[in-house]
Amino acid sequence: MRVVVTRPEISAARTAERLKLLGHDPVLLPLSRAIHHRQVATQALVLPHSALIVTSAEAFRALGGIDTGLKIDRDIQLFAVGEKTAAAARSAGFTNIHIGSGDGAGLADLIASKLESPDRPLLYLAGKPRAESLENRLEELGLPVRVAEIYKMIPIDYHAEELRKRLLTSQAQAVLLYSRENAARFFEIAEHHAVSLPETAFLCISPRTAHAVPVAFRPDVRIAESPDENALFALL
Repeated sequence: MRVVVTRPEISAARTAERLKLLGHDPVLLPLSRAIHHRQVATQALVLPHSALIVTSAEAFRALGGIDTGLKIDRDIQLFAVGEKTAAAARSAGFTNIHIGSGDGAGLADLIASKLESPDRPLLYLAGKPRAESLENRLEELGLPVRVAEIYKMIPIDYHAEELRKRLLTSQAQAVLLYSRENAARFFEIAEHHAVSLPETAFLCISPRTAHAVPVAFRPDVRIAESPDENALFALL
């Protein structure tokens, strides 16, 4: 199966390798790239905090280039939104990791179950744009949190001919969509070409992602049973 991968380039390369091992033909179409704000990360980490919250492996790539003179406490409690983020935390040397079920609100509930009344704020090493479900739920639970936007995802533009080549030359049979923003961006730049993909399935990692798919394409949407790539692959 020819599968379009819309994740940012570093993550997309890993996904492509997994697809190849399963016998599929991946087509890389990264829709965004990261800009890291390492000074913001440094300033946030030197302030007192009771635990770290991370919802994307990109946060650890942002941490990778910060001031080497800053000692990061890698034994501090770290709350990761899911297993992929937790794996990135382990690779970055963190040892005290709690793993959520893949969504922000659920992660907030996990944090509340582990930290009843922290005397210092939680530090959320966040990106932009992002869903607000985690922060909203933390506020509902009365948990203090300080948000540090340490990276920003900016869109990648493609010429029409390049999109036609990647999507239509050898017709894609599936498009993997990883977030609401990711899905919205795909159809913003490729909706005209997607009309010419009547046999293509749009595989969404969550209902929230699926809601960003234009109504005309929703009959071809499939939604993963859980918000992780393994469940997304199960739709292929």
